[in-house]
Amino acid sequence: MSPTNPGRRPSAGAPAKGRTVAPSAKGRAAAPPAKRRLPIALIAGLALAAGLVAVIVVTIGTGGSDGPLEVGTPAVTGEALVRYVSAADDPAVGRPIPEATGADFDGTPVTIARDGRAKMILFVAHWCSVCQQEVPLIADWLPGANIPDNVDLLTVSTGVDRSRPNYPPSEWLQGEGWTLPVIMDDEAGTVAGAFGLSAYPYFVFVNAEGNVVGRFTGGLPAETIAALVAGLVEA
Repeated sequence: MSPTNPGRRPSAGAPAKGRTVAPSAKGRAAAPPAKRRLPIALIAGLALAAGLVAVIVVTIGTGGSDGPLEVGTPAVTGEALVRYVSAADDPAVGRPIPEATGADFDGTPVTIARDGRAKMILFVAHWCSVCQQEVPLIADWLPGANIPDNVDLLTVSTGVDRSRPNYPPSEWLQGEGWTLPVIMDDEAGTVAGAFGLSAYPYFVFVNAEGNVVGRFTGGLPAETIAALVAGLVEA
């Protein structure tokens, strides 16, 4: 994992773009939902896997002033999740995610919403060395992945710094054959902050009710990601 700088389901060979989902109705008071947690054995395995990779902590830096920074202007609504510390006894589990509306690098609208679909949200920084290992691993896994029909995979590009490696992030991800929709975070990391990001790469797994079922930092093996994504159907 890397300290931080502060999916929609893929189609074959090309990212599925252009679909946005209207956010759920706002303003209705509701009791917090009961927490649904990932299996303890799986959490332990993930913690071990993550522990084998150096974590990259979030830091904020935008580099020089030559040209506009490759960031977006996303809008975030809903209550922010607490900053992530550990998968064990994570207080965010069972809580509703905030919703974010923004755009991909080419201007295509992308939304993270409590829309009745489960999802995996991956936060990456172009300069993060662990992200540079994880992105190609996931890109290689996606073409043959058995992703349930009601699960979306999405990406957030955040922590953008033109003075650091692999800038701009659009060129880095395109070069890796990335096919998942991407929301460009803003310079302040608003989307990342709302989801409680503390290190890169950062995974948030969400059930169909729009509630967190697990959060993890660091590189995860493809087989672990596959198991987590499959488990969202029953979460």
